[in-house]
Amino acid sequence: MQIDVVTLDNGQAGSIDLSDEVFGVPVRADILSRAVTWQLARARAGTHKVKGRSEVRATGAKLYKQKGTGRARHGSRRPGVFRGGGRAFGPVPRSHEIDLPKKVRRLALKCALSAKQAEGKLVIVDSAALDTPKTAELVRRLGALGWGSALVIDGAAIDANFRNAARNVPHLDVLPSVGANVYDILRRDTLVLTKAAVEALEARLK
Repeated sequence: MQIDVVTLDNGQAGSIDLSDEVFGVPVRADILSRAVTWQLARARAGTHKVKGRSEVRATGAKLYKQKGTGRARHGSRRPGVFRGGGRAFGPVPRSHEIDLPKKVRRLALKCALSAKQAEGKLVIVDSAALDTPKTAELVRRLGALGWGSALVIDGAAIDANFRNAARNVPHLDVLPSVGANVYDILRRDTLVLTKAAVEALEARLK
């Protein structure tokens, strides 16, 4: 499929032919959901921890006699019913990762790219580079292009001036082509690819 190429100055820079094998596959919501769940699960640190009954420091002596007080029966200060007691079945450090086959991950990335293309929210720029790392200049260009919430994916390396200028712009993410992922593509309204990014993604996913 043919799509127009623009510049950061909102000018025209010809057109580019996108592969239907990467940008024209049927969009499957179930595959996208599985990929996002897998990605967010991998991002979890899994370092949550509370002390259990065997880990808190408290007396193990019987608090009061078993019968005759009218109170509940207790033999220790460590249960969770007491202030400072150990929590029952509390969180412990663990990995939240789940398995997802590589073929499904590749298909999910194709579906994400194809979804943006089908919605008309895919933009191709000739390059993402600036002469100076000025945030105000980049914001002015983004306003002229109408990119409010956008993900910019460049080639193997990101232009240093563009990366520094985009650092403080809200709702704007910048990634190299190797970092392209389903979650970041879907969480932003507009997907912006450079020509180098298109070549890298097609070589990666074909």
